[in-house]
Amino acid sequence: MNFNGRTAIITGAARGLGLSYARALAACGAQVVISDLGTDHQGGGADPGVVEAAVRTLRAEGARVVGHSASLAEEAGCQALVALALESFGGVDMLIHNAGWVGYQSLEQSDAGFIQSMLDINLYAPVWLCKQAWPHLKRSPAPRVLLTTSDRALYLCHAQPGLLAYAAGKMAQVGLMNALGKEGAEHGILVNAVSPVAKTRMWGVTEAPQELKPEWVTPGVLFLLSELCHDSGYILRASNGQFSATRFEENPGVDYPRDLARIKAATVAEFAERWPSIKEH
Repeated sequence: MNFNGRTAIITGAARGLGLSYARALAACGAQVVISDLGTDHQGGGADPGVVEAAVRTLRAEGARVVGHSASLAEEAGCQALVALALESFGGVDMLIHNAGWVGYQSLEQSDAGFIQSMLDINLYAPVWLCKQAWPHLKRSPAPRVLLTTSDRALYLCHAQPGLLAYAAGKMAQVGLMNALGKEGAEHGILVNAVSPVAKTRMWGVTEAPQELKPEWVTPGVLFLLSELCHDSGYILRASNGQFSATRFEENPGVDYPRDLARIKAATVAEFAERWPSIKEH
């Protein structure tokens, strides 16, 4: 796979999944800008030394890479990150928003600051990053945006108590994927999302895992970023070297918004009677 001459911005890229993506893209010829605030696994604190160490490691492996360590919660921080990519490599071809953190807080304990922090990294950061990168992506011969969601948000069976804010933020990125995919279509900008499972520091794992390895997610990510991919609006689920792709598709025959082409019910009684069939559709 050849990414020669292409520039990728990757957030949350000094460790775990983001570092794996950066390493693989660089090995395929890409120039990479890795951004990482160096927070703890709950999004607190900051340590620029984390991204500096990752840059040294990648450069020792032959990568063309620069590092960035600042908050992306405000548009100005995202503007500075895109400016760094332009200054260093002259353009932006790929934007991978991988940064995130997991924090538990029950509904009854919810506070505005906690929720805001979760929305900062999951909603505002990708919006501001895409806004700043958009003019440059429009000029790219193969522009790609990759967002990050989670099975903890997508599926009831995988939901966990206390992940209200986390789930809201990860579902927000699904909405962004669809909206940006539609907005970018005329410019050839493909927008997809990945829902990865990997043992990283967010799991409290500090040693190299024997299963759920971050690098086992990476092949699918590279495909979505490559010129081999011609699709937009897919969620790539990735775990233990296994992949599945899903997207929200409309039912056949729908004339939205007037005709859902499905089961009719005029009364509550009819609805109750037909509920088993409605659920199946």
